Amino acid sequence: MRDRRLLRDKRSSDFSRFSAERLKSLLQNQMNEPLPKPVSEIWRPELVRLPKITRLRRAFRAFGYGLMKLIAKICLNVSSEGLENYPHSGPVMIVINHIGDSDVPALISTLPFPPDALAKIELYDFPILGKLMDWYGVIWLHRGRADKRAIRAALDGFAEGRIIVIAPEGRYSITGALEEGSGGAAFLAYKSGVAILPIAITGTENENVYGHMKKFRRARVHVRVGKMFKLAEQASGDVLTRSASKGRQEAVAQGTRQIMQALANLLPEKYRGAYS
Repeated sequence: MRDRRLLRDKRSSDFSRFSAERLKSLLQNQMNEPLPKPVSEIWRPELVRLPKITRLRRAFRAFGYGLMKLIAKICLNVSSEGLENYPHSGPVMIVINHIGDSDVPALISTLPFPPDALAKIELYDFPILGKLMDWYGVIWLHRGRADKRAIRAALDGFAEGRIIVIAPEGRYSITGALEEGSGGAAFLAYKSGVAILPIAITGTENENVYGHMKKFRRARVHVRVGKMFKLAEQASGDVLTRSASKGRQEAVAQGTRQIMQALANLLPEKYRGAYS
């Protein structure tokens, strides 16, 4: 009984903390003051690497891919458009907006292949989930920190022709609309020269999905796949190498705006947030 009470108190505390964060974010959004991006408090560089595609991992990825499709079919009512824009092979960077836990099964339900992905290092210590993700093989990332190993792993993945999923907002949106993008996706695009495929997801907010599940209903979710593009200065070579420090920062900021605007253009107005 005591353990159940402690668990209930913890859940209540977590919900209150989440509600407070959402309220704070809404108030700050009204004042045009975005919340600072999260910074990983743990540092585990030994876990960061490009996962090798062994026969065992290939088999587990096929299993995980099928499982995500099954979960999406049972829990979500997914509609989609633009599936003809999916590439037949890489290297490609897929960028998505991030609004809830169900983004992954919603995305996987439309993908014709199991992708690689960057994931926050905090998930590694989640019971069961962290181990499953590590077996699948993700590139663990320390958010908000100079994670050179993660950058190197992603660049090596693109060099091998892989398709890697990145959420450029750096977390799932607290407001439910697009937040300011972080510069990681643009930096990787400039360094690797890969094409970018924007994919917009709507309807996967936790309150929507879990609210429907409590009523034994499937939430309506929509996945819209845009057309591939490259950043404006990618064609002129490695702009990050040629530019001075200030020029590099401006190039990354401009590339980030282009990526986030591509996502915004695929979203309904209420989801565009900082890029309305």
